[in-house]
Amino acid sequence: MDSASTRWASLLSVLAAAAALGVAFAAERMEGLVPCPLCLLERWPYRLAALLGIFALVSSYRTSRLLLAALALVIFAGAVLAFVHVGVEAGAWPSPLPECSGPHLSGLSVAERLAQMPAFPSKPCDAPSYVIPGLKISMAAMNMVFALAFSVVLAAYLWRSRGKKA
Repeated sequence: MDSASTRWASLLSVLAAAAALGVAFAAERMEGLVPCPLCLLERWPYRLAALLGIFALVSSYRTSRLLLAALALVIFAGAVLAFVHVGVEAGAWPSPLPECSGPHLSGLSVAERLAQMPAFPSKPCDAPSYVIPGLKISMAAMNMVFALAFSVVLAAYLWRSRGKKA
């Protein structure tokens, strides 16, 4: 594998990360889905991956490979985060984020309750969002599969091309 194939891997990684973010934003804007706090957190690995991929595009061969390895780890971490979200949706465990549970408003005045309300409504993290009619696979589950496949394919490319010089 040479520098050109590493550039292609970098470009494809940027495009895959951008596509994942694009699907999330399209579901939010066009389908009217409201993201929960875990959904918003799941977008960060893709943002970081896109940035790492852009840096890999303009870096030397060795640096590009290191950045792609970091990118694969970041996306794998995103798959783990999506797995946690799927578990929360399934009721296997509570959400690790305090924002996912309802506010504790007992004993407060109406003004204090209104002050604690978020500016934009959020949905609970244990309420799955579905975008494909008739298919009971949540956005978090689709993200988990995509992120896992993305990281495995990139790691396989890096493993297969190890030891090759530019």
